Amino acid sequence: MKKRIFLALALLPALAQGQRTLVKLWETDTVFKVPESVLYNPKSNLLYVSNIDGTQPWGRDGKGSIGKMRPDGSILAVEWVTGLNAPKGMGLWKNQLVVADLTELVVIDTRKGIIRERIPITGAVTLNDVTMGANGAVYVSDSRGRQVFKVYQGVTSTLVDSTRLKGPNGLLWHQNDLYILDAGALYRYTADGQLQQLADGMEGGTDGIEPVSDNSFIVSAWAGVIYFVDANGNKQLLQDTRPEKINSADIGYNRKQRIVYVPTFWKNTVAAYRLQ
Repeated sequence: MKKRIFLALALLPALAQGQRTLVKLWETDTVFKVPESVLYNPKSNLLYVSNIDGTQPWGRDGKGSIGKMRPDGSILAVEWVTGLNAPKGMGLWKNQLVVADLTELVVIDTRKGIIRERIPITGAVTLNDVTMGANGAVYVSDSRGRQVFKVYQGVTSTLVDSTRLKGPNGLLWHQNDLYILDAGALYRYTADGQLQQLADGMEGGTDGIEPVSDNSFIVSAWAGVIYFVDANGNKQLLQDTRPEKINSADIGYNRKQRIVYVPTFWKNTVAAYRLQ
């Protein structure tokens, strides 16, 4: 009890100054296979993990898979759905898990654990992250193609082209707006098609973005950095594991419990932290 009281007292100055911290809760064993992305499903209270599985992050080798686990760190299946190549970002629409896999979207039935559909994206080079918009619209980033696609009712269109982006990765549909991470900066895509910069100066491999509140976010950078970005675009460094060579790829987030799920890529684990 004394230790808990001391910890709470120690946190008070930081919280009073508006500083956030990440407190580690657990980390899995090294059972995943180059985990790139974690997605929390609040309806089923489950986590999905994309496994690239291989030394080539963009390899077309058929070894990729999706894992499934509980939010307490217990693993249900490392390879729940197989037959992918190099799966990365994921999005949920009703009972469908939509996964970015090289140049196509793979649609998985979460109830049956089977692949329902593969949607080729014409003009894609390396699809990376996925977010679900209104009425089932899918937004997917193409990092090497330097573009963002929208897929809706069977039609694919280029939402933002390569003339305006350097290497987009993390996407988030939030409060009827699309947010884009691009080479260390965070943008809002406005209704008139403009890119409004909200924050910059983050580590260049900005990867995952999740909403903490209506207008604040937690952002990960692949190399091992995690930031908190507030409504004014101010960023706070929450964690830097670059010295330990531990990556922090496309994070997941349980907003109700304020838990951040971090895929460590080459370390083959998923770690959980409470945002305080």
